[in-house]
Amino acid sequence: MQNDYRYEGALINTERNRRLTKDYAGLYEAMETGETVEGVGFLCDSEKNLHVRLGEFCGVIPAGECVYTAAGLPEKDIAVISRVGKPVCCKVKALEPGGCGAAPLLSRRDAQRDAMRDYVSRLIPGDVIEAKITRLDPFGAFCDIGRGIISLLPIDCMSVSRITHPRDRFRNGQVIKAVVRGACDEFGRITLTHRELLGTWEENAAAFAPGQTAAGVIRSVEDYGIFVELAPNLAGLAECREGAEVGQTAAVYIKSIIPERMKIKLAIIDCSDTRPENTEYIYPDITHMDRWRYSPEGCRKTVETVFNT
Repeated sequence: MQNDYRYEGALINTERNRRLTKDYAGLYEAMETGETVEGVGFLCDSEKNLHVRLGEFCGVIPAGECVYTAAGLPEKDIAVISRVGKPVCCKVKALEPGGCGAAPLLSRRDAQRDAMRDYVSRLIPGDVIEAKITRLDPFGAFCDIGRGIISLLPIDCMSVSRITHPRDRFRNGQVIKAVVRGACDEFGRITLTHRELLGTWEENAAAFAPGQTAAGVIRSVEDYGIFVELAPNLAGLAECREGAEVGQTAAVYIKSIIPERMKIKLAIIDCSDTRPENTEYIYPDITHMDRWRYSPEGCRKTVETVFNT
């Protein structure tokens, strides 16, 4: 499915958006065709109306037109005030006849309603989509999957390798790919997963060999050993080492790789307080997956995802 309903900010610097927001004629065309344009929110007034700059124009999105909400879900003020200083998608609903005397009347709600009807509601489990990280909380990342419509990517779905906080994987504003985990429910919500796009155990382990020394990140310190992440979907176990802390970078010697047990045995050579930066991921060129198996064939433990439609 071609996505014509990308995250807010994807449209604002395009040639067509610049043309449609350049002058009155462009805004009139956008109003007549119903095309969505983007500007930047610069003020949320005391009545929760959102003021938006469209080129040289200053338009207004009335409070009731700021957010599309499915039946049963209340509109939250944070959804409006958080757009100040950020790109905002909208449709032009009304213009002052014959000139620029009054602020264009805009609707973000209508733009989001189109995205929900024609895109989000049609997504099925296994679809690979683009998303933009908008907020990181301890339990997961909130993602804009189209025109400001938000979905949750839970922390346990970010990678096979465990992390303590989503900021170990992502940063606000980062554009990623994700897989639809659960189809759109009655409230218009879908859930996402990410680990299926980071490769299988065998694909990740193929980059390493016994006898090598590699850099990793300490993700967990347990009584029986230390888990060191070599890649976002691959971790090995090292013996305990005094002073090792979660989040540190570690130089590790690879003692052995055991595919039938999905085990990599490590020895920590040195630790550093240098914190690695978030990764820019390289994703497979796919638009849908029905099944993903992480564990190697013949492994004692099966780790897989089956996307049921």
